[in-house]
Amino acid sequence: MRIIVFGGAGDVGSRTVEDLVSASGVDHVTIADRNVAAADKLAATLRGRGAQVDVKTVDANDHNALVGAMQGYDVAASTLGPFYQFETNLVRAAIEAGVDYASICDEWSAAQAVLAEFDQPARQAGRIIITGLGTSPGLSNVCIRYLAQQMDRARRVDVSVFQPLNAGGGEAVLKHMLHIITGEVAVWREGRQVMVPACSEERLVEFPRFGRITVWNMGHSEPVTVPHFIPGVEECSFFMGFGRGARLFIWPAQRGLFASGTRIDRTARLFAPIERLTAGQQPAPGALRVDVWGEKDGARVHRMICGVGQMREATAICLSAGTQMLARKELTVKEGGVYAPEACLDPEAFLPAMREQGIEAYEDLAMTKPLA
Repeated sequence: MRIIVFGGAGDVGSRTVEDLVSASGVDHVTIADRNVAAADKLAATLRGRGAQVDVKTVDANDHNALVGAMQGYDVAASTLGPFYQFETNLVRAAIEAGVDYASICDEWSAAQAVLAEFDQPARQAGRIIITGLGTSPGLSNVCIRYLAQQMDRARRVDVSVFQPLNAGGGEAVLKHMLHIITGEVAVWREGRQVMVPACSEERLVEFPRFGRITVWNMGHSEPVTVPHFIPGVEECSFFMGFGRGARLFIWPAQRGLFASGTRIDRTARLFAPIERLTAGQQPAPGALRVDVWGEKDGARVHRMICGVGQMREATAICLSAGTQMLARKELTVKEGGVYAPEACLDPEAFLPAMREQGIEAYEDLAMTKPLA
């Protein structure tokens, strides 16, 4: 299989490329990135380890260049963020290029735009688009499907993430963070989508290893896609916390101080030098918790899946595994269209693939009961 990875020289993208190069059945991996020096350096370290590796420089705002770059591949994968800027560009190009597509897009507005604008064109073209194939969304969505399948009906879903501020990721991740804590965000309440101010809802959530962390509602894509693909869900929310130092960002966000792309860019540039001071240090791990409430045999039930890990590792491996399944057409759908992971990935196949890579899910906060 031939795979091109956009943003492939970046923090998450480079780990995805590394995994794909050594994966069975992958013959060719192309690193598509504007940072040619970083892409060439990465390619040089990977040559001879498995799949053939090369580099392409592509402007993600140049539609014709994107189409040309994607043609001839089995799958175009993307870690190129922020996704509110690039996701629709890449999906449009993939459909025109006749290539299946998977990305780690995690922003509600981008996911909603792709579902609304490109589902029908993808169906007509026979192309499969998987948006949100990282840790959250991605692994979280597959866990939701797994839990929902154990019930007669899933009614409420909460996704909670702890991502410390020193989790790594670079300027793109910082822009993403500022974007999802800004303005109004989509949630699913009483069986319909409603808009609420980001960070207007605060709660304490118990995470494995880290204990109780303050989290706020933010603009991820799970509340957009989960009710769309899992019938019967009446409520779906996403919450995230950053631990120590979180209120330095939450307080100004609640007052609209990041309420434009220009302000987000300026803030990201302001904090970039601070982040560079920690370059070379091991990124701190975070945690994921998925709760589903529903009904089974006439009784109300609640089930939970949780785990810990580093953002880069978990997100990259999820994208790599899902991209390989897409290339091999090991999906629960056959027709083209826009899908989220819960709509097309079988938990019985995807979760064991994660386990083989050391990414384990648990049914208890003490992490003594690995998911069967």
